[in-house]
Amino acid sequence: MAMSPHFFNKREPETSPARPSTSVSNASSYGSSGTTTTQQSNALNSAQSVNTTPAAAPAAPQSGSKLTVGPNIKLKGVEITDCDTLVVEGLVEATMDSRVIEISERGAFKGSAEIDMAEIHGQFDGNLTVRQKLTIYATGKVTGKIRYGKVVIEEGGQLTGEIQFGAMPTPKSASHAQAASS
Repeated sequence: MAMSPHFFNKREPETSPARPSTSVSNASSYGSSGTTTTQQSNALNSAQSVNTTPAAAPAAPQSGSKLTVGPNIKLKGVEITDCDTLVVEGLVEATMDSRVIEISERGAFKGSAEIDMAEIHGQFDGNLTVRQKLTIYATGKVTGKIRYGKVVIEEGGQLTGEIQFGAMPTPKSASHAQAASS
């Protein structure tokens, strides 16, 4: 039996005849070389108490859309919409409205962002509105016009510019508040 080729480290199992269902997932039966071995497959199928939870599972399940701009990638002149989480490992020059932004140590964001939570290990330069919590780590540097709900700055982290407590509510919340008061 052959496996389909690897594409971005994803493996798709081949079509095979129906087998009795077990509580073990197909992903657990792949050997280190990426091929299925009979011994491993039989051992996993016979052991009903096998833990199939991946070792690198995130602490909280992430749902929604996620955009990662990898190292050495430059994304310029865009508007990022309908993105729940933006992970910046390269350079992004954009405007965005999102839930979460994570800027890695080597990452940089220039532009305007309205978000719920920000974790800054790298650099942010521009207009930043964080509705809930802004976290600047020891290697982080944030400059520009900054509004936040809560702020946490590790020793060594930098925050420079026009800084204001009390982030504006989301446009949806503002429209609901106006409708309720009418």
